[in-house]
Amino acid sequence: MIKPTLRFKADDGSEYPEWSNGELGSVAFITMGQSPESSSYNTVGEGKPLVQGNADMCERKTCPTRFTRQVTKLAYEGDIIISVRAPVGLVGRADRDICCGRGVAAVRVKPGYDQEFLYQLFQRIERTWDSVAQGGTFTAISRNDISGRGIVVPSLPEQRKIVALLSSVDDVIAAQTAEVAAWEERKKGVMQKLFSQEVRFKDDDGSEYPAWEKMSYADTFVGLNNNTFSRDYLNYEGGPAKNIHYGDVLVKYGACVDVRNADVPFVNDDAAWDKYDKLQDGDVVIADTAEDDTVGKAVEVECVGDLNVVSGLHTIACRPQREFSRHFLGYYLNSDAFHDQLRPFMQGIKVTSISKTNIALTSIIIPSLSEQRKIADCLSSLDEVIAKAKDELAKWRELKKGLLQQMFV
Repeated sequence: MIKPTLRFKADDGSEYPEWSNGELGSVAFITMGQSPESSSYNTVGEGKPLVQGNADMCERKTCPTRFTRQVTKLAYEGDIIISVRAPVGLVGRADRDICCGRGVAAVRVKPGYDQEFLYQLFQRIERTWDSVAQGGTFTAISRNDISGRGIVVPSLPEQRKIVALLSSVDDVIAAQTAEVAAWEERKKGVMQKLFSQEVRFKDDDGSEYPAWEKMSYADTFVGLNNNTFSRDYLNYEGGPAKNIHYGDVLVKYGACVDVRNADVPFVNDDAAWDKYDKLQDGDVVIADTAEDDTVGKAVEVECVGDLNVVSGLHTIACRPQREFSRHFLGYYLNSDAFHDQLRPFMQGIKVTSISKTNIALTSIIIPSLSEQRKIADCLSSLDEVIAKAKDELAKWRELKKGLLQQMFV
């Protein structure tokens, strides 16, 4: 029998029994979800919260946005919730009684087994369900796939020791996640106060800075040509130029991107990149497409040096026509003060977009260079704190991943 590399011993120092082979269906009750009639959906709290799929889970907890008056399949608080439609296998827990839609299943242990142990086990096998998933564009797993999944299970006392260790790590991860969220919320509040001018810096001699100058976007920036290279034309090994893709603007990068050290893909050797404008320090790249109102997310480019860097698919690239303090534009263009101007111009239902023509109708409010510098320095300091908190969180998550690999077969 395959054994885990990390085993506990009993309190008296003796070995626990060997783990036994079985199937998930022998240790747990499985409830496959079923979607209610759409006419029963509501957002006013009538009925039970509805969890339809992975989109209704956040940080391994259910976070539904809709309710249903027709409860088809009920899951109870503490049940394990697994996504059974693409992406299959992603796991969380019900933080209250919920209605399970067709995209999820609920799992609860049978007597003689530990629910928390099973939850940890599901995290260990989370990314292994693709081997049994069926379907073309949208894969799925069935009740039989889940219940017939082979597992190896320790005795109940050893289950509880495993749970005690992993739960303690989970507690640290939860606390660190909350710390990251708290700092991000603080930064958001600071940005709101700074860019609404509710709070103003003073000059080093204590004097007031001049009033902010209002300019049109069209007078502030000149447009640059972007390419339409899909991911198929990009790689992370090497190439003649680096390419800023809209998906990375939305997800990977903050207000600024250090193109020399950040995870920026290369253009393949056979792509005709050199007919597009090369970016330089201080240029701005805006994502013109997103699945929500994050469309318009921007990054300020820095540390280009002698690198060739181009702006990619679904982006609007522009270059400021006056001097700005380093990082100021990256922060300002991602503030509510600017982003709120974009909302009336956002178009689309499933995919939201904004055009170059409409973005040119917005305006920029510009403080003096010295005040820009103080604003950017303040927000950069907050970003450094957030980055350190995220690094610490990543270390704990990596530790958890290693423990799951060593403690489960």
